[in-house]
Amino acid sequence: MTVTTNGATSGASESSWGDNGRREVNLGPTGRPRPVFAEPVPRQTHGPARVVAMVNQKGGVGKTTTTINLGAALAEYGLKVLLVDFDPQGALCIGLGINPNSLEMSAYNLLMDKHISAEEVLLQTGVENLDLVPCNIDLSAAEVQLVTEVGREYVLGRALKPLLPHYDVCLIDCQPSLGLLTVNALACAHGIIVPLECEFFALRGVALLMDTIAKVQERINSDLVIEGLLATMYDARTLHGREVVESLMGAFGDKVFHTVINRTVRFPDSTVAGEPITTFDPSSLGAAAYRELAREVLSRWPAPATMAG
Repeated sequence: MTVTTNGATSGASESSWGDNGRREVNLGPTGRPRPVFAEPVPRQTHGPARVVAMVNQKGGVGKTTTTINLGAALAEYGLKVLLVDFDPQGALCIGLGINPNSLEMSAYNLLMDKHISAEEVLLQTGVENLDLVPCNIDLSAAEVQLVTEVGREYVLGRALKPLLPHYDVCLIDCQPSLGLLTVNALACAHGIIVPLECEFFALRGVALLMDTIAKVQERINSDLVIEGLLATMYDARTLHGREVVESLMGAFGDKVFHTVINRTVRFPDSTVAGEPITTFDPSSLGAAAYRELAREVLSRWPAPATMAG
């Protein structure tokens, strides 16, 4: 979609001059002028990491897909990225070609055994600059065991603390619930990204999620911010998909990312292959979308020198 104006648009938006001499502004799927996000300048030093939790209590909205592919896109731009699989289903491991059932140590050991260091659990992935703290079904027991712990909301933050100085970004893939594991992720995070499937039922739980985030901000982590809401599985051909994005914009405005992730079979194909779409099919529209999301996310973050450790 394009609109024409007589005046100049901001330099950060895509636009062109039409045959009538008026500037045509390219509107993105969210109905706003589509910005052009600059590629990040290569970093000479790394750390401390900005910790971002990928959160939505509804399953199947693209949390794991976004964690893998946003992480891979950021790594492609030269950032050192740590992924944390914090869903007992181990989907993040599977999406990176790692069998969660064959792990000798996992996030469970890191949380529950004070003699296990973070470095012992850490795995390298097949992607340069991208490392992983894996997990499997054992993590489900941690939620029960942590209930009686003093400072139970801060266990993950303490466990990850030794790793954060060595990375620029830490993305935590949370389970589809608002239980103690997710609260642990929110307690140690600087920010939250909320993936939302472009489907009506995905909107219904947003109010509960926002209420939980507000409580965490008030009681546990006052520095926590919402980085943005990400529309996933978007199909511009359907009225329903367009209406969901319009509803998101009406409710959250500029908190909604300009970048929208379209529905494509290449995402499940890349999951089966056990690698991010940026390496599985680097020229695909899906890979381009996550590179754009990486640039947009970075544009919203403070300069590295100002980040909290």
